[in-house]
Amino acid sequence: MLLLHGWQNHRPAGHWQHQLADDLTADGVDVSYPALPDPDDPDRAAWSDRIAAEFVALAGRQRTVVAHSLAVWVVLDLIARGGLREADRVLLVAPVARAVLAANPAIAGFDPGLDDEALTTAVATTDVHVVASDDDPYWPGGAADWAESLGATVHPLTGQGHLAVGDGYGRWDSVRQWLTGSGGGTDAVRIEPR
Repeated sequence: MLLLHGWQNHRPAGHWQHQLADDLTADGVDVSYPALPDPDDPDRAAWSDRIAAEFVALAGRQRTVVAHSLAVWVVLDLIARGGLREADRVLLVAPVARAVLAANPAIAGFDPGLDDEALTTAVATTDVHVVASDDDPYWPGGAADWAESLGATVHPLTGQGHLAVGDGYGRWDSVRQWLTGSGGGTDAVRIEPR
């Protein structure tokens, strides 16, 4: 399993991804949670190269990808280019809107320039799920409608912000259950607010 953090995330111990990595490792799941290059001033090509290499290293293991925030766009681009199409499933959490990317010079280059048709084709090749809150400041109004229009399975949340530490997202048991299928099988497990 591959967990990917977002912009300005230095993988603090209290973040839900860090705790998820620890919990899954304790469950016996093989987890990779790499520090992506220069999270404060990131470069999309460097992140893409690192993520692609980490995914290749999963050969023979569970190939689930969980990306938060800025890493979502790199994952979508890699899927569209065929680099992650062998993923068992992909969970994209709190994507950043294109307008927000464009308004922030440090991350503007993370928009891969894919139109919605290319994104729809990419999503159709992989089991893609999107978790999005309706009040995410990085996607005003929430990304649920956009994700649904692409054909992703959407797990909409209400009033949960950017699903980060500041929004109360430390240990997030329903994501762990969804990933492992515990609690009644993957169809029975829903991703719920923390």
